[in-house]
Amino acid sequence: MKRKLIAAIGVAGMLVSIAACGSDDKKDEGSGDPADFKGKTLTFWAMDGSTPDQWLKDLTTEFEQKTGAKLKFEEQQWTGIQPKLTTALSEDNPPDVFEIGNTQTSAYAKSGGLADLGDLKNEIGKDWAPNFNEGAQFEGKQYAAPWWFANRVVLYNKKIFAEAGIAAPPKTRAEFYAALDKIKAKGKEPIYLPGQNWYHFVGLVIGQGGELVKKDGDKYVSNLGDPKVVAAAEEYKKLQSYSQAPKDKDEATPQQAEIFAKGNTGAFIGMGWEAGTAVKAEPKIEKDIGYFTIPGETADKHEGVFLGGSNLAVAEGSKNKALAKEFLKLLLSDKYMGGLSKASGVIPNKESLNSNLTGNAVAEAAAPSAKFGGTTPLIPEWAAVENAPNPIKTYLTAVLNGKSPADAAKQVEGEFNKRLAQKQ
Repeated sequence: MKRKLIAAIGVAGMLVSIAACGSDDKKDEGSGDPADFKGKTLTFWAMDGSTPDQWLKDLTTEFEQKTGAKLKFEEQQWTGIQPKLTTALSEDNPPDVFEIGNTQTSAYAKSGGLADLGDLKNEIGKDWAPNFNEGAQFEGKQYAAPWWFANRVVLYNKKIFAEAGIAAPPKTRAEFYAALDKIKAKGKEPIYLPGQNWYHFVGLVIGQGGELVKKDGDKYVSNLGDPKVVAAAEEYKKLQSYSQAPKDKDEATPQQAEIFAKGNTGAFIGMGWEAGTAVKAEPKIEKDIGYFTIPGETADKHEGVFLGGSNLAVAEGSKNKALAKEFLKLLLSDKYMGGLSKASGVIPNKESLNSNLTGNAVAEAAAPSAKFGGTTPLIPEWAAVENAPNPIKTYLTAVLNGKSPADAAKQVEGEFNKRLAQKQ
């Protein structure tokens, strides 16, 4: 499935007490008795690409038959969704249920725009993957439900691997480096890893058990000097040494998949949909593309990965909260959660449904590492950090150009802390 995932990019700065802007004159939302739902209309916003046609048709039919209500579905685009949703949540008739980026949820929760879904979690969410569910919580409360996720894998050129004598994809970090050495010995670029592919660096930090920020009194500050973050930076530097990619560019400048498509690179770390970008650039590469899980220190502990994905939330200003929760119970049931994973290849919100990914090569490579995944810091203050120029990217380039991780951290911590201190 070809999709691009976004993290929190400035949403916190746009949220100005949504709850204060909304109307206090709310109608009775109903008791939860199906008799109360008949004739009502529930508005559901989901993003482009998140709801396969037949899946949505089946969900709509069953929901309407079960409740007697109507479902009004409105597809949204990621571009511009933050101001649009912010405005909608401040008005009298917001969307009842809506998709929201997992790293954006804390900012909207802090604003007062999201309803508490603790009761829903207790009823249907006991087996939601804990690391997936972290992004649906804020200050210990449940403000959304985890929905679908995706993470990076290694996309590799099967022909180049075979020519280098690599019979099977590596299972450990040591095997991965050994494979890259063999490809290098054959005169090919072992891996294309630009210096500022910072989402992979975030995964390495997660794999080390590190955190990018820490609490200093009542504020958050940079934690780039932490030994666990330093270890991740050193690992990134070692892997990047096998690449001819620029140290001061990210994976989109140029598109790493287009470099891979030329057929002279053994592998790159990216999202599954990037295979489509490679094939578009050079159709002949399609037959040579394979996928494997990013190897970790041991075969049974894969590398940490950044989990991009979406949650589902209910507007605090919704007049149909009880109906919205009935809708979420159905949408998040094994039938529809599993069906979405099967149709789209996205990782479901609980591991027991991963069997629905069988046969999807990208998803089969991504799923094993999902349990070792996490996100950027789940605090509203984080949003400003990602704005260009991203200090994490500056930090990585400095490390790759010879600065110690400690000195590189000192170089950017002033700007890092300034952004973390911006008023929300």
